[in-house]
Amino acid sequence: MTAFDPWDPAFLADPYPAYAELRAKGRVQYFEPTDQWLVPHHADVSALLRDRRLGRTYQHRFTHEDFGRTAPPAEHEPFHTLNDHGMLDLEPPDHTRIRRLVSKAFTPRTVEQLKPYVTGLAGELVDRLVAVGGGDLLTDVAEPLPVAVIAEMLGIPEEDRAPLRPWSADICGMYELNPSEDVAERAVRASVEFSDYLRELIAERRKQPGDDLISGLIAAHDEGDRLTEQEMISTAVLLLNAGHEATVNSTVNGWYALFRNPDQLAALRADHSLVPRAVEELMRYDTPLQLFERWVLDDIEIDGTTIPRGAEIALLFGSANHDPGVFRDPERLDLTRADNPHISFSAGIHYCIGAPLARIELAASMTALLEKAPTLTLTEAPERKPNFVIRGLEGLAVEVR
Repeated sequence: MTAFDPWDPAFLADPYPAYAELRAKGRVQYFEPTDQWLVPHHADVSALLRDRRLGRTYQHRFTHEDFGRTAPPAEHEPFHTLNDHGMLDLEPPDHTRIRRLVSKAFTPRTVEQLKPYVTGLAGELVDRLVAVGGGDLLTDVAEPLPVAVIAEMLGIPEEDRAPLRPWSADICGMYELNPSEDVAERAVRASVEFSDYLRELIAERRKQPGDDLISGLIAAHDEGDRLTEQEMISTAVLLLNAGHEATVNSTVNGWYALFRNPDQLAALRADHSLVPRAVEELMRYDTPLQLFERWVLDDIEIDGTTIPRGAEIALLFGSANHDPGVFRDPERLDLTRADNPHISFSAGIHYCIGAPLARIELAASMTALLEKAPTLTLTEAPERKPNFVIRGLEGLAVEVR
């Protein structure tokens, strides 16, 4: 059985046996290489996501020194300025204020109004794939769809969208465990370039407002719901990064899982009404975000172990989604699974605000591929990205016979 080692290619290829080993050892274990406490069980992960004694940040209550931590290097400051002003890394009251403003763009009604656009774009992308007999499902379908949708929502012109995915990939490199200095340099450079671009776009939208989210945030600020320019920039970057990373990886991880489980793929092709359940099951089966971190703001106890203030907890989403205490036969892909309380979208106050939109995007691309490319076939085994936290593939080569 593979041991928990987030830098081992064998573990990255299939971390789920190692998670079973972790769960068997107990409810919490200290992992020295990252100085984190690993939490592998669904019940604990779910509860701790809602526990206000934990936080995505500690700087609303403590200085780095108070918390026994070292401040990030000065040369990393552009990344941390960008990251630390987004609602994902804020706690109330700032988190509450920003989320309230952004949530207006993600109401069920607003998201439902996007459905024709998403469905149409998914169909166009799949038509192109079919016309040339196949290609890379990652770059031809999985990436362009959510990037275009979130860019459209933000009001980023089509001609400006090419750098969005590379910027996002470089910034998200910092969310891996113990990122290297090279990764940090790329993240800093992307943070500066992306921030500079958005600062110019915000200035344009102040002069000429549009029917887009950035214009809406500017209007909310002018009406008294205060949002600093840095908060606007950080919010836009967060929505782009979070709004497509999980969807892109869920798409390719999901189709790779289907190709490896031909009985389930055949059932899905025979009955397209399974698509909504398939979306949920594929997100559970190969979780796009494997780990979510929390700082311990006040001492907590897990199964008799006291975890002190200042410690960091690693909530293992991938393990929680394979917990046999919650999911029957969790290692089996089952597209008919009805009771599926996976936590791929997190929980508590940081529950993914874009989850309804992600579900629409995933269902739209899956339906388009089932309808327009019913003979879609994998042509070669894909390479895994050398990442642990954000789980994805380097590509997914397919053909349409």
